[in-house]
Amino acid sequence: MMLPRLYPIVDQGLFDRLGFPVLTAALAMLEAGVSILQWRAKGHITRQMFADAEKMAEECWRAGAHFVVNDRADIAHMLHAGVHVGQDDLPAAVAREIAGQPALIGLSTHNEAQLRAAASAPVDYVAVGPIFGTSSKANPDPTVGLAQLKQWRALTDRPVVAIGGIDRLHAHEVLDAGADSIALIRDLIPENPTRDEIRRRTAEWVELVKP
Repeated sequence: MMLPRLYPIVDQGLFDRLGFPVLTAALAMLEAGVSILQWRAKGHITRQMFADAEKMAEECWRAGAHFVVNDRADIAHMLHAGVHVGQDDLPAAVAREIAGQPALIGLSTHNEAQLRAAASAPVDYVAVGPIFGTSSKANPDPTVGLAQLKQWRALTDRPVVAIGGIDRLHAHEVLDAGADSIALIRDLIPENPTRDEIRRRTAEWVELVKP
């Protein structure tokens, strides 16, 4: 499969801290032309959070975009969405069984051994990172860097999503190193977010990474 070159992640915890509706941000990104969107929510899922996720899934479907749920294969199944799992989450094969055969499945990897092991996993793409230093996780894995990304790219025939601290200055270097897609969390979201500003930033990224 071919992944979109921009892979935005809407992090529930980030938007809760900023006091900004995650659904509004997701809609702004879809308006800007993204064709894949991941929703990441750690911990307890409230009724309102699930309702927002339902709306995000519906709007992604209307826009012809993939909707991916982080970690929660059960919610992905209910929303007819894809699921992205990490090294400490459900095994990819179990996530595939729960989410369903047609679901888009992604797997995070952080080192060479994990990337090699992913070759036998029933996943559609692998994420590699953090490429650079990142503030989106409290205890990030060691930085991968561009040289290792280029070296590791030969270890998999799946699409590779690069994630972690990637900014506009380094976007094309990351793609040139072998990434098929760039995942973004923080660079799309200003400190004082508005719908218009999120849409503008996202649209700039969509244009920046066009082939």
